[in-house]
Amino acid sequence: MNGGERILRMTVSGPPGSGTSTLVGKLCEDRDWSSVNGGDIFREEASNRGLTVVEFSALCKQDFDVDRSLDTILRHAMSDPKGPEVVESRLCGWWAHELGLQCLRVWVSVSDEERARRIQNREGGDYQTCLELSKQRQSDDMERYRELYGIDLDDMSPYSLVVDADELDANEVFEVVNTALE
Repeated sequence: MNGGERILRMTVSGPPGSGTSTLVGKLCEDRDWSSVNGGDIFREEASNRGLTVVEFSALCKQDFDVDRSLDTILRHAMSDPKGPEVVESRLCGWWAHELGLQCLRVWVSVSDEERARRIQNREGGDYQTCLELSKQRQSDDMERYRELYGIDLDDMSPYSLVVDADELDANEVFEVVNTALE
């Protein structure tokens, strides 16, 4: 808090299966911070529309205005003096950079193979299927973000910290980021 107002301290981004939600949970617990998760907003909107996440994702691919409206919610939370200290989403680091917000912008990087292993451990299923679905989702998302905003998810220039988490466990990733915040 700063004069009774919260300020955005950091953004956390990374592909599905990279460990961003685990990292944000650990940071918020350790520092008594609040957070907003773009995935939670996505799931809530799907539920509000009576759709499954898969159905809602298909709608987003067909109607970019749906994505834009959800992204506007996150951008507002990032700029709101009463907003959270941490925002987690795939694009929040880009938006913080574009908005000139002074905060740590973290990207958690993991290989396709490691993401597939983590997703398989979390959700079950066959490794090869998890790998193929993970690669396809990343490819679809990259194409959508390029079309929507001209953003290349492979461009790490907006991030102040890129953590290669392939060989790190959740506690080690937390320590790297926590140290960067000091």
